[in-house]
Amino acid sequence: MKKRIPALLLALLCCLPLPVHAVELPVEAKAALLMEKETGQVLFAKEEHQRLEPASVTKIMTLLLTMEAISRGELRYEDTVTVSKNAASMGGSQVYLSEGEQITVEELLKAVCVSSGNDASVALAEQVSGVTELFVQQMNNRAKELGMVDTCFLNPTGLPAEGHVTSAYDIALMSRELILHHTDLRRFTTIWMDTIRGGEFGLSNTNKLIRFYEGATGLKTGSTDAAGYCISATAERSGMELIAVVLGGETSQQRFEDAKTLLNYGFSTYALADVTPAERQIVPVKLGRAPSVEAVLEAGKLLVGKGQAGSLSQTVTLREDLVAPVEKGQTVGTLTVQCGDATLAELPLTAADTVERMTWGNLFVRLLRCAVFG
Repeated sequence: MKKRIPALLLALLCCLPLPVHAVELPVEAKAALLMEKETGQVLFAKEEHQRLEPASVTKIMTLLLTMEAISRGELRYEDTVTVSKNAASMGGSQVYLSEGEQITVEELLKAVCVSSGNDASVALAEQVSGVTELFVQQMNNRAKELGMVDTCFLNPTGLPAEGHVTSAYDIALMSRELILHHTDLRRFTTIWMDTIRGGEFGLSNTNKLIRFYEGATGLKTGSTDAAGYCISATAERSGMELIAVVLGGETSQQRFEDAKTLLNYGFSTYALADVTPAERQIVPVKLGRAPSVEAVLEAGKLLVGKGQAGSLSQTVTLREDLVAPVEKGQTVGTLTVQCGDATLAELPLTAADTVERMTWGNLFVRLLRCAVFG
């Protein structure tokens, strides 16, 4: 029988400042992690830095690089891709692309997101970078930029290759980057069944949560004999999107059960609160070309216990000794968020603009204006 989280524990969690992720959950996979999208906060972890084979979950990075190329204008959904011999030769899960076949970027994305097509992944990689080897290098470079220190990619598909490894934590990082900045991909990752090639070839989503889990938004499954059954599962409820990573599951069904356990825990225990100050916060600037600067909260969302969301209070503290020059993004105040007597967070308020220091000429003009106009 599966353990249940005691009601008393849930009640206590609602009264405590975050983070609280030391709870035990009945997750059977080798490694797992639960992360909230907006804040990137880890809510549960099990062997999260163990280096394991990710199978087709690898394709999250392939999708990320493809979507970033689209965002930069280097690639368009409607672009036609001519399938190479290399792409057509991929084994494993595929949509049976043939050498010389022409297919759009949009249909290739659909084939990867829904049916995990290895051939479609390589076709996208070659379209983005010219050759697969360069694309793999870019995958690893992007992984380093994201702080994925447990990761070494050797191909864009996740097909078995000695040394092709990552971790549950690293998968959560790249999953977050993808869903946070490329929301348009959701129109592919939420497809249950569809077709490509003008309706001639059917697709069925390998992620069964899309049909059977409330709020499921994606993201990617994977399985090989060496990797076991893996998934990075995303779901959204009440404005909060969670990322559940499972690596090394013994069966396909257990992988989905583990993911549901993580997501259920997150949705039942946490909430995302908007803590943006209700009024504009203006900080005086001494000796500045502008007399003041607005203080803004860069991230206006705070992850809190489920019972805390409706009972938060805020205190704003602004610097009184701010002297130009002031750089955009410089900390100029603090927003303290409390629930009762417990301080949940002290968040920096930063300068919305740069304020340059006043020159002697500026000072003379200002003094003259004051003398003339009072």
